[in-house]
Amino acid sequence: MPPLRTPSGPRPRRPVRRTLLAAALLTALAAVPAVAAGPRTQAPDRAPARAGLSSSAHQQVAHFYGAYIDAVSARNADKEIAAELRAFYLTPRFRSQLDAWERRNHADGVFRAQNTPLDFRVTPEDSAAGHTWTTVRLTWSAGKHPTYTYLTVRSDLRTGKISAISDRSDDAG
Repeated sequence: MPPLRTPSGPRPRRPVRRTLLAAALLTALAAVPAVAAGPRTQAPDRAPARAGLSSSAHQQVAHFYGAYIDAVSARNADKEIAAELRAFYLTPRFRSQLDAWERRNHADGVFRAQNTPLDFRVTPEDSAAGHTWTTVRLTWSAGKHPTYTYLTVRSDLRTGKISAISDRSDDAG
């Protein structure tokens, strides 16, 4: 199959930015009715972390990481889209904590790294005290023996917004 051709000259960034942001926001807004519906009764064979509101919060984490990786790994990475995604998906308090972490560590606080991962996987964890936790596995290399790092992401059940991200090594001690 021949490679796809792209038009020569500068790419029009504005429509691409709007399209990416609109897609991310529409995807996120699709999960809002589930959050607004309130708690659901739990089926006896379902674990609390997988029932009710927590599942939509986990979906929000997956939507955020998918859109954020796309935004920062694009050929002409657009910092404005990344900032807009952070504004939409992260709590204001956490955004300021993340900015401080990034200044201290000279890395992207969403990934806890200086590079952009190739892929990610989201796994729901426990929920308690108005929060739910999600494990995010970031894939850094391909091939026979890929390299992974694991993050713990905390979300507020009431808003569905991400309120903390920590490296698994931060959780241990």
